[in-house]
Amino acid sequence: MLAVATLLISAAAESVWQLAAGRFLDGLAAGMVAVSINAAIAQSYPAELRARMLSLMSAAWIVPSLAGPPLASLIVEVWSWRAVFYGLAALTAIPALVLVYVLGRRPGSIGDKPPRPALLPAIAVSLGAALGQYAVSGRDWWHLASGAVALALVVAFVRRLVPTGTWRAAPGLPASVLLRGFASGSYFTLEAFVPLLMEVGRPVPTIIIGISFTGGALAWAGASWLQAHPLAAVPRHRLVSAGASVMGLAVLVAGSALIGPAWLAGAAYVLAAVGMGLLAPSLTLLALGHAPADRQGQASSAMQTTQNLGQITVMAVGSALFTIGSYPATFALLLVPVLGVFLLAGRTRAATPVPAPSPVASPSA
Repeated sequence: MLAVATLLISAAAESVWQLAAGRFLDGLAAGMVAVSINAAIAQSYPAELRARMLSLMSAAWIVPSLAGPPLASLIVEVWSWRAVFYGLAALTAIPALVLVYVLGRRPGSIGDKPPRPALLPAIAVSLGAALGQYAVSGRDWWHLASGAVALALVVAFVRRLVPTGTWRAAPGLPASVLLRGFASGSYFTLEAFVPLLMEVGRPVPTIIIGISFTGGALAWAGASWLQAHPLAAVPRHRLVSAGASVMGLAVLVAGSALIGPAWLAGAAYVLAAVGMGLLAPSLTLLALGHAPADRQGQASSAMQTTQNLGQITVMAVGSALFTIGSYPATFALLLVPVLGVFLLAGRTRAATPVPAPSPVASPSA
């Protein structure tokens, strides 16, 4: 229901600050949903079916990613931007109310034991991330001080939000959580700079940009299907290595667009989506498998934390490099976290192999 409230706040915005507040709260709601879904999959499905459920979750993005932007543009054109938010609120309210009703009728459910309060560390890390993004937007002493405060806040408090040993890639859950941040940082920074390159650096027809992003959504879902079906018997840490290899190739292809055909940048984005479709669900499954049954929600939360920090950190450094340099330095940066995922993938290895799913067992049956 928080997601509905955030949409209504944004729809009724009379200033940019109210709109920003709505989007900030929407991020909180999205984080809660993502964590809850992963924990629910871990607690409700046997290990051999979890990969298929994550694959279905990826497939659920296809229709919204294809239909959402053109429909929103049409509504803005013939009505107003507020109608987009109000419409989304109405569409979200119906399933939210149904879910609240269904869960309210259940006598009880399996869940994490209440952990010690982590609200203060979460707020501190969020503030540090925001200050870090601001710090790279300028070169004066005020921005430098903001960067120092950001670093201090993140270093001091983030350890309360992730498993012990995360920053040294300790085998098992810590390494799985860390690599999720590495992979997300590289992918989502590439996602930001590819359209910038195709619109400003090496302009291409708008249709090429649209095809690239449509292809990326389909490629991620397709690769996620592969990891859950034909590749289900492959050890998960090897799929992580394979995904990192594909992403590394994608970064090289994106870099080649600087001197070769500009459309290669779009192809690189599609290729990177293939890599993420293989490694993202694999890391999720590894993390959930390493976590005790009563701590899978915390493991999912830790993955969400490193994922967001990875995106913010790599994006901030990449933006700084782009400001003082050029595209080559930014693309070269993206190879660093990808190489880290490839080299450390073995530390995420599952203790026991997950059995391949039965050909007749399917959550969609």
